Amino acid sequence: MKLFKRIGITIMLLPFIVIAGIIIYEIVGMCVNHAATDRQTEKLQTDLTEKISDIEIINVNSETGNASGTGNHVESMSTIMFSTGMTEGEIKAVLPEEYNFDRESCVLRREEDGSYSIYLETPAPFPDNIEGH
Repeated sequence: MKLFKRIGITIMLLPFIVIAGIIIYEIVGMCVNHAATDRQTEKLQTDLTEKISDIEIINVNSETGNASGTGNHVESMSTIMFSTGMTEGEIKAVLPEEYNFDRESCVLRREEDGSYSIYLETPAPFPDNIEGH
């Protein structure tokens, strides 16, 4: 009789255990995604400051979420505004090859005030996280 009672209690608690597991998984995924975005932004800022001697960082912004607004995926987005005496071509030449400026997920743009902004977007480690919905 005790065995059937334990089995019954386990069966009744199983949906709550599954739901708690899903919630924990989503929370862990959110934390990992935000940490990856912060790491990406820090690396971009470090690469810029190491390669451009006269750089002056104006603004650093990072965001984790759905960039396109369609679908259910999560991206890590980093934007850094800076000023330097270098030209756009010189900046692209000194940055590592991992920054492929030929695609729209990595863009270097000269602003009207003469400063530059660099935008980098990569997939997050947990791309199907709740933040992408």
